[in-house]
Amino acid sequence: MRLEDLDTPALVLDLDRVEANIQRLQSYCDSHGLALRPHIKTHKLPALAHKQIAAGAVGIACQKLGEVEVMLAAGITDILIPYNLVGRQKVERLARLAHLGTLSVSVDAESTARQMSAALAAEGATVGVLIELASTIERAGVSDLEEVVRLARLVDDLPGLIYRGVAIYPSNARNAPFLTAAIEALDAAGLHPTVVSGGGSPTMFHQHEVPGLTEVRIGTYIFEDMNGVRDGFFKLDECAATLLCTVVSTPTPDRVILDGGSKTLTTEGGAPHGYVVEFPEAKIYGLNEEHAFTNVSDCPVKPSLGDRVRIIPNHVCVAVNLHNVAYGVRGDHVEAIWPIAARGLVQ
Repeated sequence: MRLEDLDTPALVLDLDRVEANIQRLQSYCDSHGLALRPHIKTHKLPALAHKQIAAGAVGIACQKLGEVEVMLAAGITDILIPYNLVGRQKVERLARLAHLGTLSVSVDAESTARQMSAALAAEGATVGVLIELASTIERAGVSDLEEVVRLARLVDDLPGLIYRGVAIYPSNARNAPFLTAAIEALDAAGLHPTVVSGGGSPTMFHQHEVPGLTEVRIGTYIFEDMNGVRDGFFKLDECAATLLCTVVSTPTPDRVILDGGSKTLTTEGGAPHGYVVEFPEAKIYGLNEEHAFTNVSDCPVKPSLGDRVRIIPNHVCVAVNLHNVAYGVRGDHVEAIWPIAARGLVQ
């Protein structure tokens, strides 16, 4: 099968770029003694997780238990869940899954740790635990050093929980002082963190500058996207995922309509909604569910009805989650057709 044989819209992955992106970050981490734990929320594909591990990744990170189940079923067993798992349904599910692999989680509250411990102890299972530290993005995490130590000591004492260390996101220069202070406080309490887990695509090649870091969780690097290109930490010629679309209407000389709307590209990131590879001057200025409104007034040569174009999405992680299938290509040859196994697994 060739690229021209695909119906549109279609999620297309340039395998040469995918593999180069995997190797580039892995080589960086290897050269700086950092363990790489790719976050599969970007691609949601067991086949690509296996490629990352084959290149040298120590395991993977998953945001949700549904993703964990998919990856365990595919034979990937070293998994970190850097997300607060709260509620009976989740902790009991975690306890059942803990028998199937080497699982770790993050926590930032005593009640979360206690509920998790009770479920794991009842199941006769264990998981590793990282104390999540607060950061400048003001998401989850413990912000008081005394509470970091107290929670780590509690985790170390509770059945079913194995204290491993700390996690923070993003790990960058702004968050480094609090991370360093937390490591020092834990060391002073006899609770040395053997794992210090960080991450963040914008500073992925500066992780070695964060003192104490032992592993990094990066997801988007495998595909890259226009958000990162515009912000300067990804390169246009390294973007590996595109949405193949067709020009389905040319209602005016300056406007064309593509067959990929908000259910193909997502509205995240705002206009322009991606980058049209064949027509760089084109601007996708609006999206309906199945229509992309595209201004082509600045294009020296304008697209015609029936033309097929490739669009680099603004936020690739969200775009991937909209599709059932990904097509892996080398040049114009379709080498792989992968159902996106972890698509839509938000529980």
